[in-house]
Amino acid sequence: MVAAVILVAAVAALVDVVAVRVGRPAAAWRRHLADELATRPVDDVWMLTGAAVAAAVGVWLIVLALTPGQRRWLPLRSPAGCPRLRAFVDRNSAAVLLRDAAMRVPGVGAAHVMVGRHRIKARADVRFRDPRQVKDDLTAVLDEERDRLALARPPRIAVRTRRRTR
Repeated sequence: MVAAVILVAAVAALVDVVAVRVGRPAAAWRRHLADELATRPVDDVWMLTGAAVAAAVGVWLIVLALTPGQRRWLPLRSPAGCPRLRAFVDRNSAAVLLRDAAMRVPGVGAAHVMVGRHRIKARADVRFRDPRQVKDDLTAVLDEERDRLALARPPRIAVRTRRRTR
């Protein structure tokens, strides 16, 4: 959003500079801004505020540039012959696939799966069978389904089960 605002401001300034180069007078907003910047002292409150805002936006943009992007997406392994090929899967889509796999385990009545960057959390309601057996089966099924997703950094799986009689 900030980049879009900066882009619009830069394009407006560039259009005005090009207009001045072809012989037209500078826009009123640019003349007013230039006069204000030339006549105000450096220790003026508005100059200091503008400098602080510009510095804060600059720091924020640097932080955004250094943090990993697209946290909603999980990177997939690239094929052996194509190291530059990059593909991603949405976390919610991966969670749906894993939940569907969990629902196929005998004894699971309901399942909820959340996929994070480092961990897959699965909760299952056990309707019948021993909850420990269901947990072991569920862990094995989720391990297999996670491996089928071919994630670049497969998250570990944490499974919780609870008995539901209704």
